[in-house]
Amino acid sequence: MLPDAPLEILEGVIERVTYTNPENGYTVARLAPSSPLTFWNAVGEDGLVTIVGTLPDLSSGESVRMQGNWQTHTRHGRQFRVDLLERIRPATLEGIKRYLGSGLIKGIGPVFAERIVDQFQEDTLEVLDLKPERLYEVPGIGQGRARMIMRAWAEQKEVQSIMLFLQSHQVSTGLAVKIYNQYGADAIRQLETDPYQLARDIIGIGFKTADQIARNLGLPADHPARIEAGLVYTLNQALDEGHLYLPSAQLTRETAELLEVEVEAAAQALTRAVQHEMVIIEDISMAEQTHRAVYLPVSYYAEVGIASRLGRMLNQPTSRLARLEQRGLKARIAALVAQAGVDLSAEQQAAVETAVTHRVSILTGGPGTGKTTTLRVLIDLLRQEKSSFALASPTGRAAKRLSEATGQPARTIHRLLGYAGGRFQHGEDNPLDYDVIVVDEASMLDAVLANALVRALDPRSHLLLVGDVDQLPSVGAGDVLRDLIDSGVIPVTRLSLIFRQASDSLIIGNAHRINRGELPLFLRDAQDFFLFRIEDEPQRAADLVVEVVQQRIPERFGLNPFEDVQVLVPMYRGQAGVANLNIRLQQALNPAGRPAEKAIGGQVYRVGDKVLQTRNNYEKEVFNGDVGRIHAFDFAEQTMSVVFDDREIAYDFIDVPELMHAYAISVHRSQGSEYPAIVMPIIAQHYLLLQRNLLYTAVTRAKQLVVLVGSHKAIAIAVRNNPVSSRYTALDRRLLSV
Repeated sequence: MLPDAPLEILEGVIERVTYTNPENGYTVARLAPSSPLTFWNAVGEDGLVTIVGTLPDLSSGESVRMQGNWQTHTRHGRQFRVDLLERIRPATLEGIKRYLGSGLIKGIGPVFAERIVDQFQEDTLEVLDLKPERLYEVPGIGQGRARMIMRAWAEQKEVQSIMLFLQSHQVSTGLAVKIYNQYGADAIRQLETDPYQLARDIIGIGFKTADQIARNLGLPADHPARIEAGLVYTLNQALDEGHLYLPSAQLTRETAELLEVEVEAAAQALTRAVQHEMVIIEDISMAEQTHRAVYLPVSYYAEVGIASRLGRMLNQPTSRLARLEQRGLKARIAALVAQAGVDLSAEQQAAVETAVTHRVSILTGGPGTGKTTTLRVLIDLLRQEKSSFALASPTGRAAKRLSEATGQPARTIHRLLGYAGGRFQHGEDNPLDYDVIVVDEASMLDAVLANALVRALDPRSHLLLVGDVDQLPSVGAGDVLRDLIDSGVIPVTRLSLIFRQASDSLIIGNAHRINRGELPLFLRDAQDFFLFRIEDEPQRAADLVVEVVQQRIPERFGLNPFEDVQVLVPMYRGQAGVANLNIRLQQALNPAGRPAEKAIGGQVYRVGDKVLQTRNNYEKEVFNGDVGRIHAFDFAEQTMSVVFDDREIAYDFIDVPELMHAYAISVHRSQGSEYPAIVMPIIAQHYLLLQRNLLYTAVTRAKQLVVLVGSHKAIAIAVRNNPVSSRYTALDRRLLSV
């Protein structure tokens, strides 16, 4: 075996970053060498060389010194593989301008970088280090900007020391900044004391990143803190998959596999985790068996809270609608229906009566069965009787749809509950003052949000949950609507009659066929439901999706590919997955050369891009699933502004990874939204996720047009695959005992 080649040193200036993998930090960049190289074949016609390796976030204009080795790639030629990278201060005036104007220092863009260097020349960096108050001498800089730059420069110096510590542990610059923001000058001590605390304290740092740091710092594989953190991580992974708990045997087995330790060690860690109040264990009966259910505290108290509060409402002897219940309810509904000139089926009339006579009730049914008409009649009745009501939905888009459908104001549940200052203003001590609260798209309710809602209800108020239980369950953990129905303790009205005007739509007809386990129809004279049939070729599917969105739909139907068309995808990975289709559609619809763009976390964001919020951000009042368009960049302030409906929200560059491109999104993330047209690749490669409720949910998102791109085989797999909800929840059983 040949000995390792000695490390070589390469210095230069980063010209551009061509690729970054946000998951592992692997980066490809182009570098202008500081001195001539001894061999010609590493330098391109542009005078640049390629560097590769697991690197911190880099910006154009940065000067770097690297240790590594030259290698020859079979396709890309000579490259410098970096083992260690150190940022160095530039020596030339032009280098200093590029360094300061690269976006590293908040408050300094290219314009002020030029002014600062023009003022201080070769002494610029020394002034910033030792006499930053001299920034006030720079023409036009202003006191506010000068103070901002001074703070940012001081923070940057501290962050650099942290990044030197973290670099060998494969932590990106963006995460290093978050670590600094969380812990300040105490960051390195915190890392050395308990690196797993990072995963608990900082969004964007998961267990695996913290574990990598811990292992590199010498923490043994069987250290108690590591195994306890692994248990919590496994439960959080289960939470992401929709489970509220895991059986203890499954939890310890999966944790042991994750950490490569003995199951007994994981079982002992579980005992300690209970003692440390990191988890809660309760015996749960399921399918005539009893197992030990292990919850994270947030999940346990959410599930118990929902059951307790709804039980109190169900057993409440008084009602805020008592007066209405006692005044010939059937006759009043009939008079309203006659006055409005609508047809109300017996099912719909029963739903209105149930909402008035029961403190908690559920209205469910598929598309075209009249849920909205039923709601309108209920609202007319409440308004006639001068009863107060509130309409809400889990997401902003769903609330907007509810408002448009009913002609009444509707809000997100977060706004209804008055989220501010890190907490909800409405709760048990300050309940909502409404006679009736109607929540639409209730299939999207996860356990934590449902608990916050029911805690804020006056027990005498009425709660009506409206939703389609046959759709996918919530993105968040729990299966609230299904559990409430399965409990049997809450009255449920299921609308089944499809009205004539809805039956004329092939979209609605096929949605019901899919829900019944029948294959959808593809008719020659169809106007709203199409299949572009291809063999199960992911590359061809991706090509055709782009062509359909960019050309065919706009040309035939006059729909705008940005505003009117949404691509929905079963999977994230693969050529026909969410990630690749977003890259392809961005290239097609919003190509490079636009006014402004910025590479952040391995993604290129451009003005005009369609983006989706991936987590609840309560400070900005932007929530998981909200879709907006990038409006502008401010490179001096290091912010990107996004317009959501009628609001413009500014994101610091460090927070931009909360957003993902939304040219293509998962079917799960489409819940609560409607689009004029949806396009969906459906191929056998997606078989792991192809199931009936996924296809049904996708189809029911479209108002005017459905285009499937794929094979009959894949569609048949989805229609036949109808698994019973397999989320670990116990809400239905808890309700039986309230």
